[in-house]
Amino acid sequence: MFLDGGVLETPVLDEVPSEAVEVLGVTLVGVSPLTGVKLLLTAVLVLAVLVLRAVVLGVLRRVLGGRVADPRRFWARQGLQVLSAVVLVLGVFSIWVTPETDLSTGVGLLSAGLAFALQQVLLSLAAYFVILRGDTFGVGDRVSLGGVRGDVVRLGFLKTTIMEMGQPPSAGPGPAGADPAGWVHSRQYTGRLVTVTNGVVFDEPVYNYTREFPYLWEEIALPVPYAADRARAEAVLLAAARDHAVVGDPAAEAALARMRTRYAMSDASLEPAVYWRITDNWLELSLRFLVPHRGVRQVKDAVTRQVLAGLDEAGIGIASATYDVVGLPPLRLADPPDDPAGR
Repeated sequence: MFLDGGVLETPVLDEVPSEAVEVLGVTLVGVSPLTGVKLLLTAVLVLAVLVLRAVVLGVLRRVLGGRVADPRRFWARQGLQVLSAVVLVLGVFSIWVTPETDLSTGVGLLSAGLAFALQQVLLSLAAYFVILRGDTFGVGDRVSLGGVRGDVVRLGFLKTTIMEMGQPPSAGPGPAGADPAGWVHSRQYTGRLVTVTNGVVFDEPVYNYTREFPYLWEEIALPVPYAADRARAEAVLLAAARDHAVVGDPAAEAALARMRTRYAMSDASLEPAVYWRITDNWLELSLRFLVPHRGVRQVKDAVTRQVLAGLDEAGIGIASATYDVVGLPPLRLADPPDDPAGR
């Protein structure tokens, strides 16, 4: 302020009252006596609610019995959980938001609490819009999501429902170490509806069997003896693939062309092919062919039947692991020694 003579008077900082709180000589920054009281009341409220909740749970267990699967016990526990949460929210809000408190402070505290408590819900809700906007998958797509393989039958704001399908054992474990096949050893329905939260799209890869390119490359490995007619065996495999797989389909060629224009894909052949690999026991012929994303088992079944019939007609057997005995230790037969006792 200005004095009568026009000289500016600077207030002395030591004369300004301080509301800082000290604990064992340490000044707690940003904590006033009022804030400390509110923190203490909040701790007391939380402790009181937890103690009362434990007491009520004990009473409910005595009244309703010890059966965990009892629906009455389940709903009573859920109701107690909701009531405890409501009491805590209203109590903390009442402690920190007073008539002298700015309304924005209370709204900020409430928003922060809700964001922390509902972070998984908000994450799944955000993932829902990412799924729609990013064309990740849609209803009817065959996907592998959150360790579950199958067809998407419902897409909600928070969860995705999948009709589960099995998986061949050769495919190995699915995402997140999930059981790949269960009791169905093929890409066919198991009959189970599985619910997966949408938020998993942020943490795990999503395998889509349908979107963009509704076809799959499949392989069948055939072990053939080295002494067999290898060229005839390859011809049998190619003939079976051309009869049952996708060959010369304009729709498949158009889908692959769209993929090449949208993604940086290398060249891929849609024609069936056989690849040879030398092993210690046999020659492995791998038949690679294109199939639609649905009905794979039927196609592989038809190909396998025709291949077996063709091999039988050509007199070609399927190789198996064998062992050759190259030497034996000498054997000597001798009469038993005479018994001196005459026995």
